[in-house]
Amino acid sequence: MDTGTHIVMGIALGGLATLDPVVSQDPALHHIVIAGTIIGSNAPDFDTILKLRSNAVYLRHHRGITHSIPAVLLWPVLITLALFTFNPALSVLHIWIWTFLAVFLHVFVDLFNAYGTQALRPFSKKWIALGIINTFDPFIFSIHIIGILLWLIGFEPAPVFVTIYAILIGYYAWRTYVHHLLIRQVKRKIEDETLEDVLVSPTLNWNKWLIAVKTKEKFYVATAKRMQISILDVYTRRPIPETPVIEAAKKDENLSAFLSFSPVYRWEVGKSDEGGFEVRFIDLRYRSKGHYPFIAVVKLDQDLHVIHSYTGWIYNTDRLKKKLNTANGY
Repeated sequence: MDTGTHIVMGIALGGLATLDPVVSQDPALHHIVIAGTIIGSNAPDFDTILKLRSNAVYLRHHRGITHSIPAVLLWPVLITLALFTFNPALSVLHIWIWTFLAVFLHVFVDLFNAYGTQALRPFSKKWIALGIINTFDPFIFSIHIIGILLWLIGFEPAPVFVTIYAILIGYYAWRTYVHHLLIRQVKRKIEDETLEDVLVSPTLNWNKWLIAVKTKEKFYVATAKRMQISILDVYTRRPIPETPVIEAAKKDENLSAFLSFSPVYRWEVGKSDEGGFEVRFIDLRYRSKGHYPFIAVVKLDQDLHVIHSYTGWIYNTDRLKKKLNTANGY
């Protein structure tokens, strides 16, 4: 989820902490627990700092090790130890419990996005992306804001947030059911026995979904509006050739990061303006206004040395040129 949603979730967990008699009877402990739940709710995303190094490093590592099983266990310990120094007389156990719940909830809800996480590391580096809830969901964010406002005007936080989370459990169940129906609908629409995977990405609109389908020989790009599937593009699925140009491009950090993350893409190789080669990989999951904005581009000279490269979100050609010409795209 986005940072704003993780913050309000942390505040909500701080309100739920009043269900704990030890916390509710000690205002000083409750304040520390609220700090712990807010920090814990955002700690796994501290890897966002990797953007300062490069898009490639960020793409390869974001929601990776910081969302793994060891990290889920380690973050609460580090946060609890840091908070404990402010008041050693407070209960370490109860600070840890609520901080752990905040970290766990962060990783759990991230599984429902199209981006996903590597939550099973170190046992598996597979990206788990259920594609059920958008990275920013207005309903989830708004209902948390309502709960926080009710708390501020004097309502007891525990019953408020218990009610809200009961509603959200139902909301997640409903979205999961709709997602299941949608995949069934896609399989009916694309009657292909070689169908391998259906990748669904939710949008801000409850009734609109982005869809990418992999079969043995083709990629289908589609949208769904109120469960009505519309196929927008169909591409022949071509294996990546082991040509000198492609092999040289794949050694580039940006393209390597893209390939480690994207499960469905098409590729193009052509001549660049500089007289060398341009290798372009296009993620097919995020079609927007007839355009595929998530890409990786590598420009090489005639000797197959990388001149410029970039991976990330590009919505117009001019911006791509600026990115490629700025510090080698890194």
